[in-house]
Amino acid sequence: MTIYTGRGDAGETDLRDLSRVSKTNPRIEAYGVVDEANSLIGTARPSGYDDVDDWLASVQNHLHIIQSEFATPEPDDEDPRIREEHVDQLEEWIDAADEELEPLTSFILPGGGDAGAALHHARSVTRRAERRAVELAQNEPINAEAVTYLNRLSDALFTFARLVNARDGVPEESPTY
Repeated sequence: MTIYTGRGDAGETDLRDLSRVSKTNPRIEAYGVVDEANSLIGTARPSGYDDVDDWLASVQNHLHIIQSEFATPEPDDEDPRIREEHVDQLEEWIDAADEELEPLTSFILPGGGDAGAALHHARSVTRRAERRAVELAQNEPINAEAVTYLNRLSDALFTFARLVNARDGVPEESPTY
């Protein structure tokens, strides 16, 4: 089997149900930006910290589920779905990371070491994925937990970036006004 088919050369692609849509379709845009976020998370692994790497591996699998959900206009009951427990897991990881961090007293600039900067970048793309998911949800039914997951994930990635930078000894920088 070859990776190229030529089926997308005219600007259309297949959804999971094999219906053809424009590559500018909101479903394609939503799962495409989720794919970008997932790829960026991959650039932060390995972070050098087993706990963070385990969290990120789970997140990447969850994002793959969200991509599948967004590519499926009419999911079956047996299709994998993001559930409330996935959001709860993110919150547990955020809380665990927060226990190790100094409280925030101001805004911070995104950046830091390689893994920290990559996580900040993934966070900003995750926010865009969330916006695209909200836009999709305004026009078509989608799993609301997927939108909630993306919202919470951006908080988690921010916290993970802070954690990795703190462990690496990279100081946080506040903006100057």
